[in-house]
Amino acid sequence: MSRTAIAQEFPDLLNPPHGGVLRDLYLPAAQAEALKQRSASLPGWDLDARQLCDLELLMNGAFSPLEGFMTRRDYEGVRDDMRLADGTLWPIPIALDVSEAFAATIKAGDEVALRDRECVPLAVLDVEDVYFIDPLLEAHAVYGTTDRNHPGVHELLERRHRVNLGGRLRGIQAPQHHDFRELRDSPRSLRERFIAQGWQRIVAFQTRNPMHRAHRELTVRAAERAHAKLLIQPVVGLTKPGDVDHYTRVRCYQALLANTPSDSTTLSLLPLAMRMAGPREALWHAIIRKNYGATHFIVGRDHAGPGNDAKGIPFYEPFAAQELVARHQAELGIQLLPFPTMVYAANRDAYLPSSDVQEGDEIRDISGTELRRRLERSEEIPSWFSYPEVVSILRERYPVGAAKGFALFFTGLSGAGKSTIAQAVIAALLERSSRPITLLDGDEVRKHLSKGLGFSREDRAANITRIGYVASEIVRHGGIAVCAPIAPYRDSRAEARALIEAHGAFVEIHVDTALETCEARDRKGLYAQARAGRIAQFTGISDPYEVPQSPDLRLDGGASDSTTLAKQVVALLRNRGLVA
Repeated sequence: MSRTAIAQEFPDLLNPPHGGVLRDLYLPAAQAEALKQRSASLPGWDLDARQLCDLELLMNGAFSPLEGFMTRRDYEGVRDDMRLADGTLWPIPIALDVSEAFAATIKAGDEVALRDRECVPLAVLDVEDVYFIDPLLEAHAVYGTTDRNHPGVHELLERRHRVNLGGRLRGIQAPQHHDFRELRDSPRSLRERFIAQGWQRIVAFQTRNPMHRAHRELTVRAAERAHAKLLIQPVVGLTKPGDVDHYTRVRCYQALLANTPSDSTTLSLLPLAMRMAGPREALWHAIIRKNYGATHFIVGRDHAGPGNDAKGIPFYEPFAAQELVARHQAELGIQLLPFPTMVYAANRDAYLPSSDVQEGDEIRDISGTELRRRLERSEEIPSWFSYPEVVSILRERYPVGAAKGFALFFTGLSGAGKSTIAQAVIAALLERSSRPITLLDGDEVRKHLSKGLGFSREDRAANITRIGYVASEIVRHGGIAVCAPIAPYRDSRAEARALIEAHGAFVEIHVDTALETCEARDRKGLYAQARAGRIAQFTGISDPYEVPQSPDLRLDGGASDSTTLAKQVVALLRNRGLVA
């Protein structure tokens, strides 16, 4: 099996892959083992969660015709025109971003070992290009906005690095998954299964939510309309922060499909890192499903949309995704199945497309927020909305009375008042509740958890990552983590946010106290020593503080006393429904 391409011929059987060839970037076993051994001597990059998802789908062919991470020419063509350098349609940049410090050690012609979080080598990148990007330009072109309320934009502007490596990949081994292994198909294995079952016309359905009766009605009707079989292919990589975890969702899908004939419907998981890019993402999803062998793809209302912007206006028009996919349908080679929202008409005791609603129909619906509220309060979830088996799994995931964990993350200059305000907030919360609260103060963390770390950018980033990890574990178990480090760098704060938001809410509070006030409060004389040059890399004097662009709350630590400021924090938590 060559690393670049294996032409698969499916005449009159399955839809050909995008570009005509299903890419398989894995080396033969002997070559992979030799490269694995040699990779230990190569410069290495540890992939984050999104990069791991991208790498897996590059290597198994789901991102065909791509053969690696995009070079500048491909990246700019995709960003500006949704075209690779050779003219092939492709709507989303697939780039390997790395730190500037690492990029400075790499040049075209080098090899870079790509490793997972346990430092296991998965692939080697043959570097063809090292290039800087303009993240604001990418945000505007790909997402249509620079509003950080958009999760994809927030990820791009706050967390991703500004320099990319581009080049071809040589695959050593696939990322390891311990969960639902029997449901994790590659494009090749799923195509082989379709052929073995005699399936030729296949409708693919994308989802990142549990499926209820409306979703089931929609998918069954779509398959019937297309005279096709049904592929339920939920995303189990990265979705929108706050979504139901994939373990719970997959159990719901399995329960839903338990009584469905296996000769008409199948379930397969997709380890995709979604960007929530609306119309462009819908086009991307269609290409991916074509690579898995689908002939039809369901695109619903506001497909892959992230909700509303800072002004409460939807980021994308409700049918923009359907319109973009329709414009490229002939070139795509996969048929669009546009579907309106399915709604329940109580007077008919039936689901029907929203376009078929007539005057006098009694329409009922339960939003995701309302469903969560009913679960948490053990209120009835009507049978017209969902299935008993699905509701049972969701009730287990969201038990009555279970407290939601969250993290308060105070950031600001030394002497801004972070720890004092944090202590006042903790006192205010404990006056009203017995919930466990853990304070991760910057000075205390450095004495214990981060003992031995210095104040270089790398060490400061490691310190914040450690705080983020510990806080995420506290949040995961329903506790409250109150963090009060300086956290001067935007990318480090974004890393902590990502760790915590995997399990609960992250509330960023910028204590925006004037530098002169911080210096006046300095009982240790640290600012004076920094100005005299006796302390290097001191934030605010000889090292930068990157001001948060859109914190949940901004406080002036010199404008009022800590008790008054703490009341603002508690009010925010109440408004967010995090405390009573």
